[in-house]
Amino acid sequence: MEFKFLTSYLLILFALYYSYKQKLGLEKIIFINSLRAFGQLLLVGYLLVYIFKLKNLLHLIIVLIIMCMFAAYTAQKRINLPYMGYITAFFSILISSFIVLTSILIFHVIKSKAHEIIPVGGMVIGGSLNIYTIVIDRLKGEIKNTIDIIENMTALGASIKEALRPCINNSIKAAFIPILNSLQTVGIIHIPGITTGMLIAGVKPLKAVSYQLAIMYMLVSVALFTGYFTVFFSYKIIPFIISENTKEEILQ
Repeated sequence: MEFKFLTSYLLILFALYYSYKQKLGLEKIIFINSLRAFGQLLLVGYLLVYIFKLKNLLHLIIVLIIMCMFAAYTAQKRINLPYMGYITAFFSILISSFIVLTSILIFHVIKSKAHEIIPVGGMVIGGSLNIYTIVIDRLKGEIKNTIDIIENMTALGASIKEALRPCINNSIKAAFIPILNSLQTVGIIHIPGITTGMLIAGVKPLKAVSYQLAIMYMLVSVALFTGYFTVFFSYKIIPFIISENTKEEILQ
């Protein structure tokens, strides 16, 4: 019974075949990450039994910080931002996530209990990770495509932030697309797992829906904060990197 999920791995094999045939170069990362997902979920399944027994808030904060550290590692590995890339990712994700988590704790949306704060914290940190990677990836592309315009504007006296304003706005808008799609389609196309699980457990519909809405509004908030802090920590670094790489390409 427990191993029937392995039949779904046929979908991964199809993705591997498609990537190989189309020469996408994603075979290795799909294969490794699919196995990693199995290992991580198996590990966390056993760890959560012990983590949910934690009652000291400081211990829970340490667990959340470790999650932020791993999220930053994943982001840096994916984006590969030189010049303090890991630090940039870590603080962008950490600050954004803890602002949102602290807010919902203050307003008593969730309680400071392990079985509530850890799963919700995971959603917040995961959402922050996604926003960070999208913003940085899009920002790098936008700056690379308009580096000449940016350099000309700064040469004429504009600040680096003023010159980057269109790139920053486009990057944050791109990062918000998945969140806005979820808000628009929730309950019609996207059926949230939390709501479904609570309804199956016998919880009243209003309570189940209100809890899910709190989660979704929380993800919108963390997207906003992550976008802001990502830009705040990185907007001076990326143009320098792009400019230096451009000069190296010309010299070569």
